[in-house]
Amino acid sequence: MLRAILAALTLGLATLSAQAQQVLDPNPEIESVIGGQFDAFRAEDVDTAWEFASPTIQRLFGTPENFAAMVEQGYPMVWTPGAVRFIDLQSLGRVLVQRVEVFDQAGRVHYLGYQMIQTDEGWRINGVQILEAPSVAA
Repeated sequence: MLRAILAALTLGLATLSAQAQQVLDPNPEIESVIGGQFDAFRAEDVDTAWEFASPTIQRLFGTPENFAAMVEQGYPMVWTPGAVRFIDLQSLGRVLVQRVEVFDQAGRVHYLGYQMIQTDEGWRINGVQILEAPSVAA
């Protein structure tokens, strides 16, 4: 079931990435939410990490423990991150995606797209997609 959920989330985000993209100015609130979740995972504070997830993600996984299991298995670079750098914020239609560079504990670099939604409680993470590394211009 976990693989099916991850596949559905990835497919949804992949569809978004095919839409026209507009780069926006950095949003400190969005960066704070994503950074807060990274800090919570570093501290092994699953309950706090869960609070940064959107209501949709919370309904999908049901409990902080189920959510933690998905992150640990599907996104190990998020579960135990090294350095984190915010690359850019993109508007894909009505959806905002914050691109993030994450170094794992072995020093390998990963690129992630964080789909963000505005809720009554502020910005929340509505999904994460593992992205291909940006191409380097010659």
